[in-house]
Amino acid sequence: MEYKKTLLMPKTAFPMRGGLPNKEPKMQEDWAAMNLYEAVQEKNAGKPTFILHDGPPYANGAIHTGHAMNKIIKDMIVRYKGMSGYSSPYVPGWDTHGLPIEQQLAKKGVKRKEMSPVEFRELCEKYAREQIDIQRTGFKRLGVQAEWDNPYITLDPVFESNEIKVFGQMAEKGYIYRGKKPVYWSPSSESALAEAEIEYADVTSPSLYVAFNVKDGKGIVDNDAEFVIWTTTPWTLPANVAISVNPAFNYVEVAVADRKFIVAEGLLPAVSETLGWEETTVLKTFKGSELEYVTAQHPFYDRDSLLIVGDHVTLDAGSGCVHTAPGHGEDDYFASLSYKLEVISPVDGRGIYTDEAPGFEGVYYEKANPMIIELLEEKGRLLKLDYFSHSYPHDWRTKKPVIYRATPQWFASIDAFREEILEAIAGVDWVPAWGEQRLHNMVRDRGDWVISRQRAWGVPLPIFYGENGDAIITKETIAHLVPLFREYGSNVWFAREAKDLLPEGFTHPSSPNGTFTKETDIMDVWFDSGSSHEGVLNERDYLSRPADLYFEGSDQYRGWFNSSITTGVAINGKSPYKQILSHGMVLDGKGRKMSKSIGNTVDPNKIMNQMGADILRLWVSSSDYQADVRISDDILKQVADVYRKIRNTFRFLLGNTSDFNPTTDAVAYDKLSEADQYMLATYNRLARQIDEAYNKYEFSTVYRAVNNFVTTDLSNFYLDFAKDVVYIEAEESAARRSMQTVFYTIAKGLTQLLAPLLPHTADEIWSYLEFETAKSVHLTDFELVAETAEQTQLIEKWTRFMTLRDVVQKALEEARNEKLIGKSLMAKVTIYADQATSDLINSINNDVKQLLIVSDFEVVVGTENAPETATKGDNVAVVVTAATGETCERCRVVKTDVGTHAEHPTLCGNCASIVEEHYADVDLEA
Repeated sequence: MEYKKTLLMPKTAFPMRGGLPNKEPKMQEDWAAMNLYEAVQEKNAGKPTFILHDGPPYANGAIHTGHAMNKIIKDMIVRYKGMSGYSSPYVPGWDTHGLPIEQQLAKKGVKRKEMSPVEFRELCEKYAREQIDIQRTGFKRLGVQAEWDNPYITLDPVFESNEIKVFGQMAEKGYIYRGKKPVYWSPSSESALAEAEIEYADVTSPSLYVAFNVKDGKGIVDNDAEFVIWTTTPWTLPANVAISVNPAFNYVEVAVADRKFIVAEGLLPAVSETLGWEETTVLKTFKGSELEYVTAQHPFYDRDSLLIVGDHVTLDAGSGCVHTAPGHGEDDYFASLSYKLEVISPVDGRGIYTDEAPGFEGVYYEKANPMIIELLEEKGRLLKLDYFSHSYPHDWRTKKPVIYRATPQWFASIDAFREEILEAIAGVDWVPAWGEQRLHNMVRDRGDWVISRQRAWGVPLPIFYGENGDAIITKETIAHLVPLFREYGSNVWFAREAKDLLPEGFTHPSSPNGTFTKETDIMDVWFDSGSSHEGVLNERDYLSRPADLYFEGSDQYRGWFNSSITTGVAINGKSPYKQILSHGMVLDGKGRKMSKSIGNTVDPNKIMNQMGADILRLWVSSSDYQADVRISDDILKQVADVYRKIRNTFRFLLGNTSDFNPTTDAVAYDKLSEADQYMLATYNRLARQIDEAYNKYEFSTVYRAVNNFVTTDLSNFYLDFAKDVVYIEAEESAARRSMQTVFYTIAKGLTQLLAPLLPHTADEIWSYLEFETAKSVHLTDFELVAETAEQTQLIEKWTRFMTLRDVVQKALEEARNEKLIGKSLMAKVTIYADQATSDLINSINNDVKQLLIVSDFEVVVGTENAPETATKGDNVAVVVTAATGETCERCRVVKTDVGTHAEHPTLCGNCASIVEEHYADVDLEA
């Protein structure tokens, strides 16, 4: 007999293989055709809003894995919010100004200095928009839903006009000023840099001890003594105008052979060892404060070097006497202010010495180091030369060293509202929590923000100059420029003369003849993106300021998080964001930073072409993204295995509900079997756990919870014994419909819960749930069910049973290893248990042997009665023996009633009844 014909085997067209690389692009086309993003916004119209404000990636080059992780997490958050009661529009953005685009054009042979600023800027804009299209295509391929046709772009006129407005408001409050003081300067970029544009790399530098002769000891030190300074930047010595000492330290004048030297007392042993002073005699001791206004002689120029005091001098290294060049050091500059010392900065924008450094004119600053060392040696001023490796600031764009250089620059005064920023930081919710302290310390310790850049591609500083050189930034000029920029974009600044950019009839005391000029510097690109709360959140009426969330990489504490809260507090007195969430960097499988030179980069486009975007998204969800994360082929293969497990579980659920109509066949909860109630209660608890994890942005918790539920609760337990019901029982039987109710509920609910993580796969599954009317799973909302006290008790009860089941599973495995049985259905299980465990087993309102997938089952009260060979557990012992009877050809259970039905002698009584009642008309002949 062909009894297989009477089994209700799974039926579904849902494929086992995902085929994601081919399937996802087609699905994305379908999403676009149905305007899915707009449909989600329409569905959620009128609901409370949740605004995630996009930190703009720089428009240069195809997307990399860092981009992918960032955008995928944002999409997960926005999709979750859109399915959990919020209106969550997502406007993507791009940062488009700055040096990298200028560099790319230079590589293409564009000669910036041979064309007008407008012509060059038009080429920059064309390149930027091309890069935006490339990146937009990459982001859309990841499955990210966003307002792709109406993003914000920092080069767009509306955005630029808002940036001018922010600048004007800050200027009106007195926060903007011009000054000449040392700033980070990049000779390779020929521009000033902000702290956010600095990164550190190791370099090898000379280490010099230099002697400065005393010129006038003021009766404190001998005039034939010498101050010992230590420096690692000999190229700054032409700018030396002072020597700094700490007023609180003790200093000593010591005799060494036929010379006298002055150093900090606390560093005398270290200096003696370094310089090889075998014998020293302390001649005098005095406080640093007594040295103030003593003069020394510059080591190779006819110039005084004044002794000044400053708390920046420490005993960490050197001699306690600090070479001071206010044109090349921030501490030096501030220490020199009250002494009205000349700020000499004899290096131009390319790093070349000017005529302020006689003898070195036209020499690149680094190449001057050996020349200066040789000159010191000639003059007998060099006491010691060595070399050492140390961390040094570099331009994060060109990767070349930077210098401190005093030039006229425009600044935003952080001091003017530093405490307000710190107060705003304290009012933000930080995830992870250490982010608050990190940004607090950065703002607490930072100097004023240098916002001017000596480049062509950017938003110009909207500043005019009078005939006498006075800067003009007024409410009137800003109000006139804002609509001009909004209509024509920032190119209008470069295309028109100053008089044509000013209000008609504008006059100013600085220009009696009515002649004006305009600033040629542009704004720091961090001012661009840092103004996005005004240019995007405040500009678009369906968004709101402050945003609910800013989410970017941890490098943005010094970048976008910092500049945004700075401008936000400056113009509004509060933070532009309520919450900050940050992620780490993406490393290779060995934990190394990705680098083209190493050859360890991982291309997200290649991953999507080979495995699919949903695999990449599942990798993101599996990662502890708040720290640095790793990616490699092996890691992705592990993730792909989890994906296959999830997919095949859905295939089983779909296949076994192909004849189930939830409207007519569903069984009420109180009519379900106890095992079905337990599984449904377990799923509902999982759903709430996942919802909570999404709300906390803990996607790895979602990943682990789903993986554990699919593997442990479903595959290893529920679905394992379910086959003995859904395949074998009659189609309309209560047991089968009860189980199918749970199958369908889990299939539908889990599809919704996974939609933010696996949007393509979730929508594919949704298309097989034929009774669901929504065109896409993304147009539905999570369905969460509260847990009743009875369900809590049920889960506690069944948790105890599952512990018992683990002991039984172990005993069955041991029996298989000993060849006592083959499959578990060949077994009889005898459980020796205490009274409480026995009562638990007897209270289970299901066929226990079916739950255990065995053919016979017995409980004996009293573990003391168990044989020594029994498998032991807490208050139980399990013995496995071969079941008595014959194996039913249809259900494969060993039963004693096989052969009792004349028409179906190879079937058990239950199967014979099912076949007789439901398959009488089926030809069962082999």
